[in-house]
Amino acid sequence: MANNQTNTRTTGNTAWQIIGRLIVAAIVLGITAFFTPGFHINNIWSLALAAVVLSVMDYLIVKFTGLEASPFGKGFVGFVLSVVILYVTQFFVAGYTISWLAAIIGALVYGIVAYLIPGDQNTM
Repeated sequence: MANNQTNTRTTGNTAWQIIGRLIVAAIVLGITAFFTPGFHINNIWSLALAAVVLSVMDYLIVKFTGLEASPFGKGFVGFVLSVVILYVTQFFVAGYTISWLAAIIGALVYGIVAYLIPGDQNTM
């Protein structure tokens, strides 16, 4: 019985961690879009969906390639992956538009903002 309670708490904590990471990712993405010319997110729902899509794409890239998309943490490869993920997201999310140049600038801004916001930010 004690083992069952531990399992429930772990699952609940994991769900809250995922929700917390998505909220932080949405905040970082919103700040990035605000400060990056050529990067537009029309509404809060597009922002929320984009945060989910970015997180899922990052998870899949890590899962299948072992490469982590982090603008500063993984060097040039991580930076390029961040640019590609920011750009490709527009094809999955209505109300999210970005140019290639804005994706490059946005990856830099995203990395800086993610660095400044406290917490374990492993999404993108």
